Amino acid sequence: MPNAELHVVTGAFGFSGKYIAGRLLDAGHKVRTLTNSLDRQNPFGDRVEAHPFHFDEPEKLVESLRGAGVLYNTYWVRFNHAGFKHTAAVENTLVLFDAAGRAGVERIVHVSITNPSEDSPLEYFRGKARLERALIESGISHAILRPAVLFGDEDILINNIAWSLRKFPVMMIFGDGQYRLQPIYVDDLARLAVEQGCATGNRIIDAIGPETFTYRELVKTIRRIIGRRRLLLGVPPRIGYLASKFLGRLVGDVIVTWDEIRGLMAGSLCVDSPPAGETRLTDWAAEHADQLGRRYASELARRRNRTQAYEKL
Repeated sequence: MPNAELHVVTGAFGFSGKYIAGRLLDAGHKVRTLTNSLDRQNPFGDRVEAHPFHFDEPEKLVESLRGAGVLYNTYWVRFNHAGFKHTAAVENTLVLFDAAGRAGVERIVHVSITNPSEDSPLEYFRGKARLERALIESGISHAILRPAVLFGDEDILINNIAWSLRKFPVMMIFGDGQYRLQPIYVDDLARLAVEQGCATGNRIIDAIGPETFTYRELVKTIRRIIGRRRLLLGVPPRIGYLASKFLGRLVGDVIVTWDEIRGLMAGSLCVDSPPAGETRLTDWAAEHADQLGRRYASELARRRNRTQAYEKL
């Protein structure tokens, strides 16, 4: 385990980074965050100091990382948009890894995705694979965590499935819905990240939860838990995508991208590995049944409003 007291977490005012930072503080570590949202509400007060990413000024980024024993990297973008691109996220992360090496960071815990591949037709999975290779080639001690889908109080996917079930009499399923996914609770991911920050040796871990669902089973489970009798209608994927795109315009968000649908239906969010998380989505959803899906969770709203904390259920 690195002896340095300082640990750096990217995005500690966001979703997964917040849970990692919280666990590090509970363990007695000093925590610093790198963020694009310096004015976002800081849930930790003066216990976490915030520095900008400084991707365009690498020397400043090196100084922000100097003295840290471990870097926990959650930085990424979900889809391409006018203000952010996968290609920029890859280039920025390469700058981050280089700065970490120059600053003497001893270990990096990097959050990736299940089934990354540089041969993937999907930019998301190609970019994640490129970054895994860069981290491995850097020579820095590392752990790579590969989650599929995260759930928790501030999540988007599970909440918005419940929102749709509350809002509309029919829920569209892309195709037959038999493709699988393995959600992991965000605090289980944080626990795993902190454990790996304190470990030694290079490793890659499929960070999946204890339950595997087909997409149709997942929607049916949420439907049952929140008590909504809704028709689940299988539709051609393109039709479902166009309907989601139309609804996205109404709520001012990108609900799902065509690449996300392709990745989901290709089975990219499921692996043949033992679970790394302990919390069952069905148990968590049952505990939050009254709040789940009461409001729509917007990805774009979070990126536009850099002062408000992520809303909880």
